[in-house]
Formats: sequence, structure tokens, C-alpha cells
Amino acid sequence: MHVRLPPSRYEATMELGVSGTLLLAIFISLVLYFFIWRRNLNKKNMPPGPPPLPVLGSMLHVNLKEMPQSMMKLSETYDPVFTIYLSSKPAVVLVGYDCVKEALIDHREIFGLRGPFEFGNLLFKGYGVMLTNGERWKQIRRFSLSTLRNFGMGKKSIEEPIKEEARYLAEEIKTWKSLFDPTYLLTMAVSNVICSVAFGERFDYEDVKFKTLFALLKEMFESMATTWGMLLNVFPRTLHFLPGPHQKIFTNMGKVKDFIAESLESHKATLDPNCPRDFIDCFLIKMKEDKEIDNTEFHFENLFVTVQNLFFAGTETTSTTLKISLRILLKYPEVLAKVQKEIDHVVGQNRCPSVEDRSKMPYTDAVIHEIQRFENILPLGVPHAAAETTIFRGYTLPKDTTVFALLDTALNDPKYFQNPEKFDPSRFLDANGHFKKTKAFIPFLTGKRICLGEGMARMEIFLFLTFILQNFTLKSEEPSSCIDVSPLPNTNGMIPRSYNIQLYPR
Repeated sequence: MHVRLPPSRYEATMELGVSGTLLLAIFISLVLYFFIWRRNLNKKNMPPGPPPLPVLGSMLHVNLKEMPQSMMKLSETYDPVFTIYLSSKPAVVLVGYDCVKEALIDHREIFGLRGPFEFGNLLFKGYGVMLTNGERWKQIRRFSLSTLRNFGMGKKSIEEPIKEEARYLAEEIKTWKSLFDPTYLLTMAVSNVICSVAFGERFDYEDVKFKTLFALLKEMFESMATTWGMLLNVFPRTLHFLPGPHQKIFTNMGKVKDFIAESLESHKATLDPNCPRDFIDCFLIKMKEDKEIDNTEFHFENLFVTVQNLFFAGTETTSTTLKISLRILLKYPEVLAKVQKEIDHVVGQNRCPSVEDRSKMPYTDAVIHEIQRFENILPLGVPHAAAETTIFRGYTLPKDTTVFALLDTALNDPKYFQNPEKFDPSRFLDANGHFKKTKAFIPFLTGKRICLGEGMARMEIFLFLTFILQNFTLKSEEPSSCIDVSPLPNTNGMIPRSYNIQLYPR
């Protein structure tokens, strides 16, 4: 029988020596790699920034729960142009309106690309209009803008479905006899406008499918604002396969896709090329016109994702702005009273507010502008990228470098907005009470990648808000002095606080 003898002291010593040598070699290799990596970084003449680490990048210097505040603190140490590392990839951060304007307007061709967004590509597969570049982006954006501007083909403009939906919203509000959270109703109303434009129909507020869709979008947006959501942006390919709360984003997106796919199939079966009903019909007609063109961008994948882009982007941001607007007006009752007085004077009670009224209502216009400035809901903006290697403010930015134009720092730039932490609509009025534009007001960003739905969003915010204030008195369960209008902590400034409100018919 073979008996295994314990290793001799010499053999044990040799094993320990080999293991120790191996660990020492690995340690030395990592140290050498680190210093060589850091030396290569220093050669690039990139903007300064916190010292990065391999793999982790600058994550030890950035609070993933409060990234806007982290960026502001870093800008105090470094220049208005500084570099952070998302894993091993550099990203240049622009702080303040002057810096943002210099990049996105003065050098719009160089910084007009949408930045690499791997997480977004996991969701949209490189199609659509929101995250694409080049010829695809140009063609889809040009078509989308033209179709949205001419929606209805001369039968009615986008203003009409917004007014119609405002009336449905008012009737629904009247059924609520006590305090309620307005999030659901406002999101439903805004979603119905997008549905009217894209799908050619609206849904009842109690429609089960519609309520489910709202819940899916709400969960997705909230998940993206968490630490897990931020990590998913930094390590998309890794976290995509790991369990965690972030998986809800992919699960919910799949359900949203099913909703849109069902509508697309219905449109294909009932399409009349001579009488397009909505955005989907117009796109399907364009697909038929271009079917013989090689490499056309008008195909089913781009239609599918573009509708997702319009629906997702056009619902959450506008409805959140309306929700914040009511909260701020509860906080500042003197502002609310002046707005309602102006509405009564210009519009009265016998007709709906119209877009044409806006120019006659400077105080209301100023209040809406100040709300958008004060409660910027996308403080980090959306990433851009350098189209070519360029020199910007003395630093070298290699081609394809990700660029974050911090929207929050432009809208709170003390050079253009005195005491920016204060809510003050008068900053948008001149000495005679006329509305006054301020160039640093860029809530939809600026340059080539300005928000596709800016015009419709501005119209929705004005019409919905003035219609509510024309018809209802706002009441809160909290004293105005106790109302907190800051966003929820640890959500990167993207999620407003929940609250209850009661709306009495005037």
C-alpha cells in the first residue's frame, strides 16, 4: 500500500519560497504597470484631475450618489476643464456657462458628437436618434423634427392635443376630493401627448396597460439615478450579467418594447399612405419610399428605437418639471398669486390658455424659466464626445474623448445668475416688467445636440401649468415655510421629493 508522507521541512520551505516569489513578482508587475500607466497619462496633456487608479479610475474621488456635487468640489481644486476616469477611460468635465458655451456652440462641430454610452447601447443597440451619430443621427433627427413640427399634416398642430389632454386632466383632478400625489396624473397627461403624436391615440387614465407602462418608466428612471445605475454606466458589460436591482432597468425596458411593438404591428396592418395618422405612419411611409435605397436609415429597427426615444425622453422630464412646478408654487404662495392674477387678466375663465398668450404673460413666463433653472432635473446633462483630436483651453483632447458639459453649473453660474441658490423669477424680468432672456438659460442644453423635443416640452409645460392654475386653487398639508423643494438626497439631483396636494376648483 502506498503511503503519502508529509513534505519535509526543506520541501515546505521551497514551496513557500516559490509562492512568495510568485506573489512578489505579481506585486512588482502591478506596481510597474501602475507607474507606466500613470506616466503615459501625464504625456497626453489632458486637463488636470484627481489621480486615477487602474480599473477603478476616479471612482474614489466621485460620490456616485451625488455626482453633481462631487464634480463641483473637484472644479474648485482643478480648472473649469478637468479630467476624471470612468474605469480606464478619460472623460473631460466642463464647468460654468462660458466653458460649456465655448465647447458646444463656438466649437459645435468638434463637440457635436454624442458621447460613448455603452449602457445606452445595451438598451437601444445603436439605433434611433438619442444616442447615435453620423449619417444615421442626421437623417433620423431631420425627419423627426420635420414630422413633429408639421404633425397633423395641416389638420391640427401639437398645441391642440396638449389642450385636449389638459381638459381631460382637469376632469380627472376634479374626481380627487382629498390630498393626493400628483405624480401619476401629470405623467399620464404628458404621456398621452406623446401617445397622440407617436401612436395616434390617447389612453384613459384608468387603462391597466397605460398604468403599467407608467410604473415601468418611473421605476427605470429612479433606478438610473441610483448608485447601481451610475455603476451600470461605468461598467455596463460587466454589470449587465450580474444580479442586482439594476436588472429592473433591462426587465422594464423589455416590457416597454412589447408595448411599442404591439402598436407598430397594428399600424403596419392599417396603414393608409394617403392619410398618415401620426409619427409612426409617417415613418412607415418613408420606409416604403426608401426601400430601394441601399443603406437607408429608414428601416424597422430605427423606427422601433426612435419611438422609444421619443416616448422615454418626452415623458419623464416634462412631467417631472410640472410636478416640481406645483411644489415650488406651494412653497412661494406670493408667486402663485401673481401668476394666477396674470392668467385671469390675460386669459380669463372663458377659454383655454394658448401658446400665443405666453408673450402677453411676462411674469408667468419668468416663473416657468426660473423653475427650470432652479430645479434642473438633468444636472449632469448628456455626454458629448470630441469628433477629432483638438486643443481646448490649452489642453489636448484626443478624438472620441467623452465630454460632460455640466448643465447644473451653467444654470447656477453666479456670473449670469446673481444668488443662484435663491428662487427669484425677477431675474428674467427687466426694469419695466418685460420678459428678459438670459443666454445662460439652457435647460435643454445647447449646440448641435440640443434636445429634440424642446419646442414641444416648452409648449406642454406652459399650457398644462397655466391650465391647472386657471382652474384650480392649490393647497398643501404642509406650511409653505416647511416645504422642501430640493431633490431627494443620494439620487444625483434627478428625483424630486414626493408630496401631496389638493386642487380645489376656482
